[in-house]
Order: sequence, then structure tokens, then C-alpha cells
Amino acid sequence: MVDIRIPIGLMFTIIGVIISVMGLVTNSDAEMYQKSLGINVNLFMGALMLVFGLIMLFFALRKKKT
Repeated sequence: MVDIRIPIGLMFTIIGVIISVMGLVTNSDAEMYQKSLGINVNLFMGALMLVFGLIMLFFALRKKKT
């Protein structure tokens, strides 16, 4: 049986890395983040998605070992 946590974890991890890198590259562009009150939303949401994806992968791989 296929565990759904593996593709979900991979998807969130890959997208999280892409969005985090975009947030780091555009960190100095204050005009871009003017609408979000100066908060780098790309960096925070990318990091959150990356953490969620890694947690999903951790639990999926932990279950396979037992």
C-alpha cells in the first residue's frame, strides 16, 4: 500500500525550498514587500512549508522502518 505522506512530503519540501530561496533572493527589495507591511512572506511561508514537508517525510519513513 502506498503511503500518501511520501508524495505530500516531497511536494511541500520542494515547493518550500523554491519559495524560501525566492524569499532570500528578493529580501532586499523593500518595494516588493510593501503590501505585506514589510514582512518577507515568501521566506516565512517557504520555511513553514519546508518544515511541514520534512515532518511528513520523517513520519512516512519512520513507519516503514518498523
